[in-house]
Amino acid sequence: MVGNPGNHEFEIGNVQVGSGQLFLIAGPCVIESETHVRAMADAIQRIAGDLRIPYIFKASYDKANRTSVKSFRGPGLEEGCRILRRLAQATGLPVLTDVHDAHDCDRVAEDVDVLQIPAFLCRQTDLLVAAAQTGRAVNVKKGQFVSPWDMRHAVEKIHSTSNHARVFLTERGASFGYNNLVVDMRSLAVMRKYAPVVFDGTHSVQTPSAQDGVSGGQPEFIPVLTRAAVAAGVDGIFLEVHDDPARAKSDGANALDLKQLKPLLETLLAIHSATRA
Repeated sequence: MVGNPGNHEFEIGNVQVGSGQLFLIAGPCVIESETHVRAMADAIQRIAGDLRIPYIFKASYDKANRTSVKSFRGPGLEEGCRILRRLAQATGLPVLTDVHDAHDCDRVAEDVDVLQIPAFLCRQTDLLVAAAQTGRAVNVKKGQFVSPWDMRHAVEKIHSTSNHARVFLTERGASFGYNNLVVDMRSLAVMRKYAPVVFDGTHSVQTPSAQDGVSGGQPEFIPVLTRAAVAAGVDGIFLEVHDDPARAKSDGANALDLKQLKPLLETLLAIHSATRA
């Protein structure tokens, strides 16, 4: 397994991060409705349970970085947190959501287990520090414009608030000209020196802002890239999953269809087992 996260192992609910066991973060990009996120959480939880892969549910209460002002952003802070709290209580799952503003961190931390820093905001010191000060785990997505070795500074900002800050990093592709991303698998090894690393197999196949105000995607490459990332030795896999990607209100063009999740995870777990052997 490439890289060595050293003593960075920690727990998020019943999920061990950095322990050597592959874990899953998955769910729809945005909260479309309470009924929808609960249905998605239940379906993914059943699959994860069958395969015995630890699972963290994800969905955003506000997508503040949509390309167009006309795009759906979600239910907002208060309603979104209420939905995520009820989902966590009903399912027992740890929950992850994005935070875009330092002032939201304390409120969000009341109801979720992981605060996620969006890629575009990974250098925002006040946001990183505020998220860490809540005591919740923090997932920092690597900016499309940031080198993997520079992500150590994000980790240092978070650890500056506490000797026990729980942080992991997520690779989601790097800008490759306009409206395109490419994944440098070397980044997984580099960042694993600083913290456990997750690979985002869905945003990595995104074509940002490529469809007249919305992002496109190449979801056919999700299996290719996730297989490579697991072989390279990541700690977890991040997937935006939807039961009807064509009708998704955010990032449907690069989402994984729910029907494809179980066979993909079966392959990833087999690769993970082989590399550990």
